[in-house]
Amino acid sequence: MAYMDYYKMLGVDKKATQDEIKKAYRALARKYHPDLNPNDPAAKEKFQAVNEANEVLSDPEKRAKYDRYGEEWKHADDFEKQQAAYGSNGFGNNGAFGTDGNGTYWYESSKGEDPFEGIHFGSDGFSDFFDRFFGGQTSSRTRSARSKGRKGRDLRAELNMSLREAAVTHKQILNVNGEQIRITIPAGMANGQVIRLRGHGGKGSNGGADGDLYITFIISNDPLFRRQGDDLYTNVNIPLTMAVLGGTVKVPTLNGAVELKVQPGTQPGQMVRLRGEGFPVYKGAGKGNLIVTYRVELPKTLTNIQKQLFENLKNTGA
Repeated sequence: MAYMDYYKMLGVDKKATQDEIKKAYRALARKYHPDLNPNDPAAKEKFQAVNEANEVLSDPEKRAKYDRYGEEWKHADDFEKQQAAYGSNGFGNNGAFGTDGNGTYWYESSKGEDPFEGIHFGSDGFSDFFDRFFGGQTSSRTRSARSKGRKGRDLRAELNMSLREAAVTHKQILNVNGEQIRITIPAGMANGQVIRLRGHGGKGSNGGADGDLYITFIISNDPLFRRQGDDLYTNVNIPLTMAVLGGTVKVPTLNGAVELKVQPGTQPGQMVRLRGEGFPVYKGAGKGNLIVTYRVELPKTLTNIQKQLFENLKNTGA
C-alpha cells in the first residue's frame, strides 16, 4: 500500500488540535460518503483514505508514533523494544538509533565511538543485530544458514478496511515481500481480528518450513453507524410534529435506506430495533440488528399562528 500523508489527506497542519482534526474529518467524510456518491469509485477511495487518516490522527498514541516514524509508524513498538534491549548491553547507551520514516535507518553515537565494534557480522555483511531489529529485511540476499531446518520468520501486517467493506465477503490482493497474495475476506470481520496465512512469511532455511503471515484487520469508524458485536446503531432526526402525530421516516442501512413507521407520541431518545438489518455474523448465518435512536428536532423559530397554536395547546394542560 502506498504511503499516505495523513495530515495532507485531512487538509490540516501537523500542529492541528484534536478538535480541528475531528472537524476536518467530519466534513470530508460527508463529502466523499458512498451514499452521496454511489457512482463515483474515486470518492469511495477518498472516503477510505480519510477514515484511515482519522483512525491514526485521532488517537494520541498512534499520532505520536506517526509523527516520529512517518511511514514506518506501525513498527514503532518493535523499534523501541529493540532500542531498549540493546541499550541494556552497552550499545544503545552511547547513542541513538532510529529511522527518518522514509526507509533510511541511522545510528548516532554520542561519544564518537564505533557503534558496531564487537558486533558479529555474518557472511552477507549484516549483523545479528540488524537481523533481529529489522526482521530480516535489511538485505535482499539470502543469509548463510545458521542452523539446520530453521523455520522462516513470521511476518505481521495490518489491513485497513471500511465498515462497509467488512460487511461483505470480498477478495483482495496483498503485496508481501514482492509476492502477490490473493485472499478472500469473509463478511463480518471484527476490528482487531487476526488471521494467519500459513507459509507466507519469511523463507525457511536448510529445508525448514516457511514462516506465517499474521494479518490484523483495522476496521475504520463509519459516520452513520456504530458497531457493537453484530448489531449496528444509528440516529435519525424527526420533526416535532412527526414525534407527536406519527409518520414515516427514511432510515439508512448497509443495504440502502428503508422507510420506518414512527408511532404517535414518540419520545426523544426512544429506540427501535430493525431485526436482520445489522452486521453479518462472521462465518455464520444471518445478521445482527439495527438499533435506531430517534432525535426529535425542535423548531427554532415559530410564526405567530404557530405560537398561538402552542399557547392553545399549553392552555389545555398538554
